[in-house]
Amino acid sequence: MQQSWPNTKITESLKIHFPIIQAPMAGGATTPELIAAVSNAGGLGSLGAGYMTPYEIRNTIKQVRELTDKPFCVNLFIPERHQATNDQIEISRKIIQEACHELDIHINTPKPPYAPSFEEQMNVILEEKFPVFSFTFGIPDVKWIEALKKNGTLLIGTATSVEEAIILEKHSVDVVVAQGSEAGGHRGTFIGKAEESLTNISLLVSLIDKHIKIPVIAAGAVMDAKGIYTEMRSGASAVQMGTAFLCCSESGIHPLYKQSLLNAKQNTTALTRAFSGKLARGLVNKFIVRMKSHEDTILDYPIQNALTSIMRKEAGRKNFIDFMSMWAGEGAHLCKALPASQLIQELNDKMLALINNR
Repeated sequence: MQQSWPNTKITESLKIHFPIIQAPMAGGATTPELIAAVSNAGGLGSLGAGYMTPYEIRNTIKQVRELTDKPFCVNLFIPERHQATNDQIEISRKIIQEACHELDIHINTPKPPYAPSFEEQMNVILEEKFPVFSFTFGIPDVKWIEALKKNGTLLIGTATSVEEAIILEKHSVDVVVAQGSEAGGHRGTFIGKAEESLTNISLLVSLIDKHIKIPVIAAGAVMDAKGIYTEMRSGASAVQMGTAFLCCSESGIHPLYKQSLLNAKQNTTALTRAFSGKLARGLVNKFIVRMKSHEDTILDYPIQNALTSIMRKEAGRKNFIDFMSMWAGEGAHLCKALPASQLIQELNDKMLALINNR
């Protein structure tokens, strides 16, 4: 009887025991405790640092390193072009304020820049000589790729189509995350419209694996050992799991967000641009429903994200889940409230059973 999973290109290159990567979910979910717990249990923990200031990134890396001596990953958002007139921002601001009127707050007009400086964030990654760096929404400039390679950093890019995966490989990226249509959170699309890159995860992994030589990681509603087994048979060298870790005791999401996941039924998620301006999958709530009739007023990311920031923070403070961005994949109904180490142990036990009974 086999007592361990087969080694893959991912486990060998990342020096991890299990081909399980905890998704880098920005916005507070990926606490130092969660990242360290996953890495200590044999997977790869990931810090979703897209919204963090350089100081916050450096400080969080320090905290994780105090909790584990195992490798972990840091993830950033590649900047995109965005624009909006003052009139467009004011129209959107008023609509958002009306859509969350129960909170009784004033939505302020955000001032540029609408997101942390990517250059300053990257300088921290380079200075910390990070072993693994992942990114989404595009590809870093050549200067960053060359500097990261010089540091010996392994690069992981996100693709929602075969075309994106091929381009990532051409830009010397080491590993591609294939993001299926079922995945929670923001779509990583950077070629064409996100709505046109919504391929089922198993099919996407199989297609990408046929067109590139570098390893592929499957991401999209992988919640259990059966899902891991299926994606690895489709050609994946590892899986990236996000929603599955949201209800872990170490996760940093709001308690009512966790409860909503644990109470979720099938078909309770939807794709929306309402919160951030970028297409993302999350649990349906009043804000998503109300903004459906105002889709033409939703601004580019990160302007829309900046506009809804105070709403989301106040919703958390006042325990209003209807105005929180509760990102989740289509497998949300399979969430379990377990410590991360126990979840990985359960995945291991059930995966070994599947391997030995095939």
